Amino acid sequence: MAAFDTFDPWDPAFVADPYPAYAELRARGRVHYYEPSDQWLVPHHADVSALLRDRRLGRTYQHRFTHEDFGRTAPRPEHEPFHTLNDHGMLDLEPPDHTRIRRLVSKAFTPRTVERLKPYVERLAGELVDRLVAAGGGDLLADVAEPLPVAVIAEMLGVPESDRAPLRPWSADICGMYELNPSQETAAKAVRASVEFSEYLRELIAQRRKSPGDDLISGLIAAHDEDDDRLTEQEMISTCVLLLNAGHEATVNATVNGWWALFRNPGQLAALRADHSLVPSAVEELMRYDTPLQLFERWVLDEVEIDGTVIPRGAELALLFGSANHDPAVSAAPDRLDLTRRDNPHISFSAGIHYCIGAPLARIELAASMSSLLEKAPTLRPTAEPERKPNFVIRGLAGLPVEVV
Repeated sequence: MAAFDTFDPWDPAFVADPYPAYAELRARGRVHYYEPSDQWLVPHHADVSALLRDRRLGRTYQHRFTHEDFGRTAPRPEHEPFHTLNDHGMLDLEPPDHTRIRRLVSKAFTPRTVERLKPYVERLAGELVDRLVAAGGGDLLADVAEPLPVAVIAEMLGVPESDRAPLRPWSADICGMYELNPSQETAAKAVRASVEFSEYLRELIAQRRKSPGDDLISGLIAAHDEDDDRLTEQEMISTCVLLLNAGHEATVNATVNGWWALFRNPGQLAALRADHSLVPSAVEELMRYDTPLQLFERWVLDEVEIDGTVIPRGAELALLFGSANHDPAVSAAPDRLDLTRRDNPHISFSAGIHYCIGAPLARIELAASMSSLLEKAPTLRPTAEPERKPNFVIRGLAGLPVEVV
């Protein structure tokens, strides 16, 4: 049997529970070529962690090669608005552009900025949970998990409340392009969202140039280094979209994935309800146990060798975060949920130069919503088996119906 007979990102059964297939991949080797996506699958924690830091790989190759030089086909012209938006964000750039943009963004997106948001995050989480409790239940996804991080990122950017409704749909449509082999319909939605979101941000940036405020967009406009280098308008737009997409997709999905895992592990949930001091370690363990971002891609800029297999320049690696987080080489009994797990080297926030800049904020949001639900809804329970989204790369639920009894 081939190593990937059970690895099928388009099979609903695999998407429902990919972890047994990952165990097969790990048992059968350190790297496997997967023809349907033309990628090399890397399932082991040690390899994924090392390759995230390996400068022979990159999120892009266009800083060194043309599409033709690299043996790749240029994106379709009608997809250009998505690629312009995506390719100017630091997540899809390599040094020196990545270094310059991350340095400038870090001048505005500081630890103090994040810490200043903490009271707002905790207050909003409490208000959302209060409404859920008053209604006797609802959809944990729509009522708590989604509105919290979207509102926090919007607040941080300075997006007025009256303008926030399209943010989540725009983000969802753009993120559809990160799945394996997206359809033309998915691409069309991503392009339309890229155009609309960019136009909105261009207007908002123009307003902040005239009238700066105490918000991140104003901070990005003002950010400069010792050479007075500044972000271009496109870099600011791409940064704002990246912060929204990465800043809430992971948090939304980690919240519902995490609570569904708790409901399926009643002993662990009971322990957490009895001891709220477990919240910080619970957040880390739930991020590991059902990883919201299952796969992260890297281009091979200079050939690499993995366990005797030479991966040529121009190939693409699929670093399997979900598999790495369940690798028994680094996590004892990895398929067991253990909220007291202390040695937890999960890579859900990536590693190396592309380590998630918003990880501290995500942890604050996850802890705030979890603490509020534990305190205000101690009898929370699911009312039905949730429907899982068909996506593989960004792993989440379509909803999580709950009641407070």
